[in-house]
Amino acid sequence: MSRLALFDLDGTLADRQSALSNAVTGMCRAHALPPAAEQWLRTELVDRANVADFARLREIFGLEVPAADLWQEYVDLMSAAVTCRPEVLEGLACLRAAAWTIGIITNGAGDIQRAKLAGTGLADLVDGVAASGDLEIRKPDRRLFELAATRCGVSLADGGWMIGDDPTGDIGGGHQAGLRTIWLRGRPWPEGLPAAHHVVDDVTDAITILLNETLE
Repeated sequence: MSRLALFDLDGTLADRQSALSNAVTGMCRAHALPPAAEQWLRTELVDRANVADFARLREIFGLEVPAADLWQEYVDLMSAAVTCRPEVLEGLACLRAAAWTIGIITNGAGDIQRAKLAGTGLADLVDGVAASGDLEIRKPDRRLFELAATRCGVSLADGGWMIGDDPTGDIGGGHQAGLRTIWLRGRPWPEGLPAAHHVVDDVTDAITILLNETLE
């Protein structure tokens, strides 16, 4: 089995939800936006965000600031607010020390996802990154998994692991890409989706499983 481990970013390695809350609060204060605009942002950005969201915000609430500037402000706020727990960073460092290849495969715009990786320190621990905005395709599309493997300098044909919290995108996509899978439980499991190879409550548990594979 190849020592390739592909990780989801938001909700798996990094806490997007608390960062989102902080970023939206900061942006609304900076521009003195009304409560309705803050609620709109929290609803629209709950799963993902891109510059088009801020073009709509500007139009709906009559802002004079260009959409591109609002987007860059949001990217900066998110990269400053997003966190990755020290024990997760330590676990990834242990995987690297055990000769694992580590990749990130994430749905989201490339600029904001890479800003998050830099802000959390994850960028220094991964071999390659594939964001859906790079190709305008999203997990579970196999092509995004292939891109992640290529950017890590390996091939999907050699197998590996996919670790994430989204049953369809991460686990379903991982299965379709020929990878073994570890699911971080939490979201509802869709009927008919093949079971993950392992189910854990925390990504550190997933890292432990991979490290144990190294010893076998």
